[in-house]
Amino acid sequence: MPELIVYGIVLGSIIALGTVGLTLIWSILDLFNCAHGDQMTMGAYVALLVATLFSGAGFLQGKVGPFSFSWGLLVAVIPAVLASIGLAILIDRWVYRPLRQWGATSIVGFIASIGIAFALRGLVYVLWGPDFHFYFTGVRRMLFLPLGIKVRPDEIFILVVAWTMVALIYLFLAKTKMGKALRALADSPELARVVGISTERMTVWVWAIAGTLIAIAGILYGIQTQLRPEMGWIFLLPLFAAVILGGQGSITGALVGGLVMGIAQQVSTAWLLPTYKPAVAFMIMVLVLLFRPQGIFGRR
Repeated sequence: MPELIVYGIVLGSIIALGTVGLTLIWSILDLFNCAHGDQMTMGAYVALLVATLFSGAGFLQGKVGPFSFSWGLLVAVIPAVLASIGLAILIDRWVYRPLRQWGATSIVGFIASIGIAFALRGLVYVLWGPDFHFYFTGVRRMLFLPLGIKVRPDEIFILVVAWTMVALIYLFLAKTKMGKALRALADSPELARVVGISTERMTVWVWAIAGTLIAIAGILYGIQTQLRPEMGWIFLLPLFAAVILGGQGSITGALVGGLVMGIAQQVSTAWLLPTYKPAVAFMIMVLVLLFRPQGIFGRR
């Protein structure tokens, strides 16, 4: 059980990264973005593409310390994040902004995001095919910790990166003028507009933050497991469940919700087959909606 909790914290940290961007999009733009998971897939695959291109450079072929991945993958994070940000902003400019200008309801944006999700997944199938891909093939090192816990160095790396990003986004939102404006929009969009906060400018920042976090989440998830075209779509339910559990617009809730979802899914494998993990996320989401629809940190 302690080992499953540790694995749950690792998975929950990845979920938390994606949940922060998703809750900002939902609260500020009133968009339940179903394409968020497939943008995660695109970020992970772009990193794979760039890392493969760098594999011919000898100085980038070597492994990073005790980890399974190469220096080429670390370098590939930067173009993958930039591509993810650019993709998110372009989709908003070509699809979501026209819908906002036309006064379309949130359900129209929701349906549009489903279409974008299918389009992105289809693009992954066309470019990389349906097969699984790996950042690394071979035997990975294992560390033996007290209480019978076995972890890979990669999982320690995932925790360090995820929580560093969590700390950075928290400091950005809490200490900077731009971050405070985003929080104001998330807390009360109408009041924020009254005091002169530019919604369009904040929208670009929202997509930039969401694109950055979801790309990094996709790369970390790929390091932990493998890459496949459906990975983001499968990951979407835990992301939504974490947002609902934490409460719409709550950054703290997004982080707590992500951890709870990760731990719950991994611990459930002590009694259930791993294939039932998405069902656990769904059941938690339903229970929250029944007993506390505003979420743990949400407002009535």
